[in-house]
Amino acid sequence: MNDVTRAAQLLHAGELVAFPTETVYGLGADARNPTALAKIFAAKGRPADHPLIVHLPDASHLGDWAIDIPAAAHTLAAACWPGPLTLILKRHPSVPNLVTGGQNTIGVRVPNHPVALALLHEFGSGIAAPSANKFGHISPTTAAHVQEELGESGEKNVAMILDGGPCAVGIESTIVDMTSATPRILRPGAISADTLRQLLHAPVHDSQAAQQTDNAMHTPRVSGSLAAHYAPRTPLQLCALESLPAAIAAALQEGQRVAVLAPERSPPLPVDQHLIRRIASADFSQFAHDLYATLRELDAAGCDVILVAAPPDNETWRAVNDRLCRAAAGSGSGSGSSQDTA
Repeated sequence: MNDVTRAAQLLHAGELVAFPTETVYGLGADARNPTALAKIFAAKGRPADHPLIVHLPDASHLGDWAIDIPAAAHTLAAACWPGPLTLILKRHPSVPNLVTGGQNTIGVRVPNHPVALALLHEFGSGIAAPSANKFGHISPTTAAHVQEELGESGEKNVAMILDGGPCAVGIESTIVDMTSATPRILRPGAISADTLRQLLHAPVHDSQAAQQTDNAMHTPRVSGSLAAHYAPRTPLQLCALESLPAAIAAALQEGQRVAVLAPERSPPLPVDQHLIRRIASADFSQFAHDLYATLRELDAAGCDVILVAAPPDNETWRAVNDRLCRAAAGSGSGSGSSQDTA
């Protein structure tokens, strides 16, 4: 019996299986089994009203999980799946409440990873899978990260971890609400608003526009939408690149051990035995790929503060800036912050 077949059998038996996707590692359970779904919330320490994303073998399964699917959703599914795009649709009545957080909407996607797809096809149905980490912590992008988060406690939270190597994208999927007249990005990711507009030949509200309309209309709750998460235990601060040397000098003067994530082309930075520096890529895709692994490394370095040079403030970098702002808001709490990811 190969690992994928065994993992599918464990899922059918109501157990949890961690598996790789192109974005981050997910903590999977049978999306039709409320008892199995409850294990996700217990293992992560996740509030029960936070919805889960359901991963599908392919787009032909959409009708099993959603109703009143608009043509635009089919267009995006055909163009972007398998891939890092989650569609928010009206839920099918048969979907368990634990999947949707009690809402009338559901998030679905088809991941672009050979191990994930093999598992989904072997399992034959939807797998609910938020990120395979404790609630509020940095998302895992390797099997070792999952083991660190969920495999070292006294109780066995995960029946099996499928190792598919490092995740190719490294940040969570773009989430698009397809239940309103104009599609809205509720969480930015590797697929940008501009790309979605080009695919649909129609307007798409970006994440900032969606936030501005939150008070005017109902916005579904989705993973990655609260102010504080993706967080290291070490306090993280975002700094403008030009102010980074002064921020480092001030922290060192206070006797702090400092970790720095900054591009190679930075203003001259202090040299000190209490300073750890990691180079941030100037390329968005590489930066996103490296982000969570680098934050985990710096979080484990025993420093008092992590200083990150803020990336460019533009559409290309929106997803990375989103993660860093939320990480800064939730960092330093010791046990994590107020939400997890998917």
